[in-house]
Amino acid sequence: MRLSDAIEQFIKTMLVEEAQEIELKRNELAEYFGCAPSQINYVLSTRFTPDHGYIIESRRGGGGCIRIFRMEQSSANQLLYMMNQRIGESIDEHSAGHLIVQLLERGYVTKDEARLMQSAISPQALSLPVTTEMKDALRAKILRSMLLEVARKDKNS
Repeated sequence: MRLSDAIEQFIKTMLVEEAQEIELKRNELAEYFGCAPSQINYVLSTRFTPDHGYIIESRRGGGGCIRIFRMEQSSANQLLYMMNQRIGESIDEHSAGHLIVQLLERGYVTKDEARLMQSAISPQALSLPVTTEMKDALRAKILRSMLLEVARKDKNS
């Protein structure tokens, strides 16, 4: 068995045994397998992608903490489409508002959550002395982060 396959199986086993969400230290995992941390990064970036039904949060520094959680396929496909195709690297206020309305209509978020999301991406919240392009990029990052939480909430309910 190749090292990449062994790392993948190890992580998937942990996901099944422990929960739908796990937290790992990149350096500790690399040490366990006797490989470079970049090998762990390779496995994560190729085998634990949103297209495979996983969401990864990575925190740099202090050994590199990684949180992985598995999404249910039905909601995963919808949320991934929204994250990748509708938001991308940048999204304007109008399109972001429509996306939030869709989340509400499909039952992914409550009315209160939708209002909070709208507030977080509003012109008032993003009233910074930067270009419109930068505001749209920031809005996309905020929305992507919120969709990750929506996916996590959907998974835990």
